[in-house]
Amino acid sequence: MARGTTMTSAEADREKSKKLGSLGALWPFMRPYRGQMIAALLALITTATLSLILPMAVRRVVDNFSVEDGALLDRYFGAALAIAAALAVGTALRYALVTRFGERVVADIRKAVFDRVIGLSPAFFEKTMTGEVLSRITTDTTLILSVIGSSVSVALRNVLMFSGGLVLMLFTSPKLTGLVLLIVPAVVVPILVLGRRLRQLSRENQDWIAESSGNASEALSAVQTVQAFTHETLSRSRFGDVTEKSFDSAQKRIWTRALMTAIVIFLVFTGVVGVLWIGAWDVRAGGMSAGTLVQFVILSVLVAGAVGSLSEVFGELQRAAGATERLVELLQAEDSVQDPDAPASLPSPVRGAIRFDKVSFSYPSRPDLATLDDIELSIEPGETVALVGPSGAGKTTMIQMIQRFYDPVSGVVTLDDVALRDLNRHDFRSHIALVPQEPMIFATSARENIRFGRPGASDAEVEAAAKAAAAHDFLTKLADGYDTWLGERGVMLSGGQKQRVAIARAILRDAPLLLLDEATSALDAESERAVQEAVDTLSADRTTVIVAHRLATVKKADRIVVMDQGRIVAQGTHDALVAKGGLYARLAKMQFTDG
Repeated sequence: MARGTTMTSAEADREKSKKLGSLGALWPFMRPYRGQMIAALLALITTATLSLILPMAVRRVVDNFSVEDGALLDRYFGAALAIAAALAVGTALRYALVTRFGERVVADIRKAVFDRVIGLSPAFFEKTMTGEVLSRITTDTTLILSVIGSSVSVALRNVLMFSGGLVLMLFTSPKLTGLVLLIVPAVVVPILVLGRRLRQLSRENQDWIAESSGNASEALSAVQTVQAFTHETLSRSRFGDVTEKSFDSAQKRIWTRALMTAIVIFLVFTGVVGVLWIGAWDVRAGGMSAGTLVQFVILSVLVAGAVGSLSEVFGELQRAAGATERLVELLQAEDSVQDPDAPASLPSPVRGAIRFDKVSFSYPSRPDLATLDDIELSIEPGETVALVGPSGAGKTTMIQMIQRFYDPVSGVVTLDDVALRDLNRHDFRSHIALVPQEPMIFATSARENIRFGRPGASDAEVEAAAKAAAAHDFLTKLADGYDTWLGERGVMLSGGQKQRVAIARAILRDAPLLLLDEATSALDAESERAVQEAVDTLSADRTTVIVAHRLATVKKADRIVVMDQGRIVAQGTHDALVAKGGLYARLAKMQFTDG
């Protein structure tokens, strides 16, 4: 993905929201756990109150250093220790409650985002890289976790410490408190000015992290191709450039935040030292006791620490606000394919009749190029129809339209005389079995890969499907047989073996509509013959749509549909089409030595 195209567009969208109010989008995820929130808030209020009481206990101890009653002094020290113990227990409880709450909310957010993304149509992934989506689910949710599980708690505690400490300071010495308040404007200004810049840099940093993740994901998923074309150096260079830009962006953010923190802490503690200086003269003049000054100083330090901490938390909240915006974009992403509010029902049992009624289609990424042009095609229940033609003719697009991965630009696709756009996608897809051109093998056992077709299937049914797909023999020879882990994307298998596992998966699904997209393209002649026999048996009592370049696999089809440049140019049996001449006859002549 080019930084100057998709990323720039995304950044432009995010620039519209520059306020912490975007964190409000987290509330729906937090609302179910209001009990935990209240418990954590009570623990937080308790610890803040104990922290403010502690300076008063210290004042009592300091002012009674010279008291003759030793027992009274012991009671004061004992009370101070009891407050400290209660503060320790309360802080531990607050940490446990808040952290658990944060982990629970973020887990729900991750599930919600994944639930949304996994159901989006392929059009979404034409514009958004998988690596960026993964970055949002991991990196952005980690930022939100740090806020919900820590930063918000710290912010609320420091707000209480600041306000409560300020009130106690006012009661302790109005004069010194007035001097402290003079410092506040000097502290607030850099927070506001530098904070705005920090928010922009945080958003930019997250964008570069997402692009880095997308770049790495793309290269690693095609690592064999990268190595085959000796592009390792180029891939390293590209990833290194993006990573360095991410680092540069992070460095600007770090230094901006460091500058803001330094300014705030310097101003705050300079003020505290100044107040202590003036207070020391008041003690010498008899205007206040030493204990009162110590109490005021401790309160000042607590208030100053609260202000300094708030400046840091403010930066974290800004980063989390940007992360929230990015996650909300996924949760609210517009899907070009929508299920109807009141879906229609398919006849029972499903027969598998497919009809294309004047269907035209262009991919969203190529709107000016017609992939399908006014297609008229009816496929009867139980019929085996083969789609053939040169690359780019629209054959695989027809398969995608039957599964409603896309909606036609015009026209309608029906299943058993019901328009697909009037059906719930999950409902009608459950009646379809697919063997794609590039079969997906999951990083689990061979048995579970086949069982993916029908999760409730028994081991015996799995093995029967494997035998029908000519996969049983090679699977039993693996180290652990059917329980052998196949590796990421089936790295342990050859191309032909992957395809046979995918065919076994489709056979196990036992659906009334079978879609085969170049299902035997990676098989050797012997395996192809075995699989072809299985497909012939399987397709006998169900509707089958086959896409193939190798015409030997479709000679027995009930009907062959010849496509070229998005149009149907001929239909008929193999012998009839060869006799008729034209595109199919030319393709057959190239592939069959007997013409």
